[in-house]
Amino acid sequence: MKYDRLNRPQSSLVTKRSRRDVLRDGLIAAGSLAATPWLIGPTGARAQDLATPVAVPGSAGEIGRPETVPIDHLVVIFLENRPFDHLYGLFPGANGLLSPEARIPQTDADGVPYATLPPIVNSWADPPAVDTRFPSDLPNEPFLIEDYVPLGDIDPSPTHRFYQHQLQVNGGRMDRYVVWSDTGGLPLGHVDTEKLPLYPYAREHTLCDNFFTAAWGGSMLNHIWLIAAMTPLWPGAPADQIAQPTFDSGGALIGVQKDGNVTPDGYCVNDVQPFYAPYQANTPVEERMPPQLAPTIGDRLSDAGVSWAWYAGGWDDAVAGNPAATFEFHHQPFSYFSRYGEGMSGREHLQDETRFLSSLTEGTLPAVSFIKPLGLFDEQAGYSAVESSESHAVELIEAVKASPFWEQSAIVVTYDDFGGWYDHVAPPPVDRWGPGGRVPAIVISPWARQAHIDSTPYDHTSILKFIEWRWGLAPLASRDALAWNLLPAFDFGAPTSS
Repeated sequence: MKYDRLNRPQSSLVTKRSRRDVLRDGLIAAGSLAATPWLIGPTGARAQDLATPVAVPGSAGEIGRPETVPIDHLVVIFLENRPFDHLYGLFPGANGLLSPEARIPQTDADGVPYATLPPIVNSWADPPAVDTRFPSDLPNEPFLIEDYVPLGDIDPSPTHRFYQHQLQVNGGRMDRYVVWSDTGGLPLGHVDTEKLPLYPYAREHTLCDNFFTAAWGGSMLNHIWLIAAMTPLWPGAPADQIAQPTFDSGGALIGVQKDGNVTPDGYCVNDVQPFYAPYQANTPVEERMPPQLAPTIGDRLSDAGVSWAWYAGGWDDAVAGNPAATFEFHHQPFSYFSRYGEGMSGREHLQDETRFLSSLTEGTLPAVSFIKPLGLFDEQAGYSAVESSESHAVELIEAVKASPFWEQSAIVVTYDDFGGWYDHVAPPPVDRWGPGGRVPAIVISPWARQAHIDSTPYDHTSILKFIEWRWGLAPLASRDALAWNLLPAFDFGAPTSS
């Protein structure tokens, strides 16, 4: 079976193919990011020369037509704000904190390494205050959070915004996470990987250790990239929303004179309220992003007659005007698009998380399901704990495994953004918007490679690429058209029992 560069079948004829053919065509079909000369840091090293060689899908030496691949249901569980090193830095064999180059000393604004990390601050407190659970003189290196705060407690939330993230990365040097944060030395904290409720799934299935967010910065922008592969426009945004970044003579970002949510040329890159309900009460219309007209993956699926839903924890209560305290309006990306307002044609696809569980027992699971847990269970520092959030994700996974759909399903658990936490791997520069920080992704399926670490260079748009490939949809934009497909995470030779 031959595919063009967008991974579309060129013939309906299925032929036996050698592993060499699979590798050759798979490298093309999976995406052209491998052909991008990524530069990391001042050395100019090509990231693809440093990465682990890509796995080849299909132990039988063939991939086959998308419609013959035994995945009829894709479930994406989209958690919050944790990078790879922070959660899986101690995972055996992965490119984590045990790597020799992983413990990068952090520097101040003048490039001078800190003697010790600055005291950790809870910037969400009113007023911000030093978090006395942590020592005030931690060494300038990654440290284990559980030495001071249990996994079931809530950590402060570091800065995670569009321009600040790029400044933290500092041209690939990865040494400014502290100086461009408002939480002192907190970004260097990480957890004990083996204590994570999701750790057994990462051990048993496929853990991706080279998966990046689609865009720099935080939640809203990366949620929109997950469903639309684009950065939203806000022409004529209010003056107080517009950022004033500063650049050097060569065009490199060197600071932010005035922070804001919209770039000077009208792109919305930080969290704002959606135009359509539900949105934060009393937000005036001029402070809500105008409806976006670009196509979404939901549009593509609907137009092709493929069933899908976005399941959000607390959605029904929020729509009824009684949102939970941790219901995050900017985590609902379809609310920013014109087809998904109240009374619009796409609204029926936006459902409460409880409907996902009922779809499993009632036999109505859509082909594509996105699950956004309520903030209390989404793993965002500041208002949710790692332990309870991942335990909730485990409940969702086990519900799928206990259903009749399991043998034809794949679950992808990943994170919307880096959350302001340190990671030692520089994002591969592709365009102005990203990719952003490296985050964990776990592919869980009877057809996933077992006990496997996948170092293919994915990002959020790789999820779109897989959906488009499996259900024969046109790409939304250039990034998903050229992204790596998730196929290397699978082995379609024979299902496993786990």
